[in-house]
Amino acid sequence: MELKESYKKRYKKLLGNDAEKHFKKIEEYLPTTIRINTLKIEREKVIELFEKEEWEYEESKFWENAFKIKSKISIGNSLEYYLGLIYSQTFSSMIPPLVMNPKEGERILDMCASPGSKTTEIAQLMNNSGIIIANDKNNEKMKALRDNVQRTGVRNAILTVMDGRKFGRLGIKFDKVLLDAPCTGTGSVMKNWKILKMYNPLGSKRMSNIQKQLLASALNISNEIVYSTCSLEPEEDEGVIDWAIKKFGIKVEKIRLKGINFDHGITNWEGKEFDKEVKNAVRIYPHKNDGFEGFFVARLKNEK
Repeated sequence: MELKESYKKRYKKLLGNDAEKHFKKIEEYLPTTIRINTLKIEREKVIELFEKEEWEYEESKFWENAFKIKSKISIGNSLEYYLGLIYSQTFSSMIPPLVMNPKEGERILDMCASPGSKTTEIAQLMNNSGIIIANDKNNEKMKALRDNVQRTGVRNAILTVMDGRKFGRLGIKFDKVLLDAPCTGTGSVMKNWKILKMYNPLGSKRMSNIQKQLLASALNISNEIVYSTCSLEPEEDEGVIDWAIKKFGIKVEKIRLKGINFDHGITNWEGKEFDKEVKNAVRIYPHKNDGFEGFFVARLKNEK
């Protein structure tokens, strides 16, 4: 597919000398990656199943339960998938729950949860303890969320249907909130080229208004928030975090995960200077991390 000139111009500005590497990389297919669901089975037993069925696999460098499947198979049609022993999930999607680092017994809100990839991962990290409120405002999306929660054996999740912007008015407090915000999805082009066909930078500016409202809601109910998007647009990423820093006085904590080549958050864009705290957020680029889609993640601390 021919890249739009507006996209190429923008990403040359964003990536500089790395832009051509990025353009070449996003033409590739995103490899099949899965998460072993330790709520139902031990990691070693799944590896035995892989070898018994002659699945060619590769262990990830960032998490013991994340694998790349190199064999040409349909994961969604496998018995292991139907039984909930494995979950088809991109490597990048696995990062926000790992950054959140939920603990057993905590009360967690997954504000925009559907289809449930991160909800089920959080439950796995919590060993099915504590409480997860898995919320989405779209009633049509709840079927996928419900099915994935049931299939993976999650027992500590309560599913709710509500606009995430309303949580801040309820007075209910959470230990941690995951806001995997709705976005333009420009980091996910390896999965869906239609995103680039419809690409318009103005969409990011409109989307950032919703993201700010959702983040304001999250900051009203928790002191620890992980904000993430599958967008690489600064207006939806650093621009939103910069806004929250200036409005709420939050801190952006450093993120440390082994096995991933993170880029720091950018500190200026199109003539606008962002707060230096924004640098602690991370960008994941496909051309620097094989098997990953583009992603942005920030761990926020509300100290007020």
